[in-house]
Amino acid sequence: MNDPLILVVEDDKAVRNLITTTLKTHDYRFLTAATAGEALLESTSHNPDVMLLDLGLPDMDGVEVIRRVRSWSNLPIIISARSEDTDKIEALDAGADDYLTKPFSVEEVLARLRVTQRRLALLGRDGASPVFRNGELEIDYAAGVARL
Repeated sequence: MNDPLILVVEDDKAVRNLITTTLKTHDYRFLTAATAGEALLESTSHNPDVMLLDLGLPDMDGVEVIRRVRSWSNLPIIISARSEDTDKIEALDAGADDYLTKPFSVEEVLARLRVTQRRLALLGRDGASPVFRNGELEIDYAAGVARL
């Protein structure tokens, strides 16, 4: 099972089902939210490791969700938006970490999650050991020590 808990925030039921079916098929743990209110509740209640956030939510702008989450958390946020550059730029400036342009493929979603998992692993926030090993090289990120 893939360790990170993913919060999928998407108001379009068909898109949400496509994403969650993909996550389930690849053994990811996930939560879902159809509104910004649900997203904020789930993110504070369950402390997910990654948020996949649709910017076009019915009850609040996705950028405002990012701002609110950033007031108390550094969890990685991957946004999904139409191809408007201004939407993506505003969300990235508000604190989003990455974006997907709609329509996107499930392979791209999985690739973005793998990138985020690698970043979390480097920070020691993935539940795994914060020690990187490659042959005789060992880097302990938590202790700030490298050994050869």
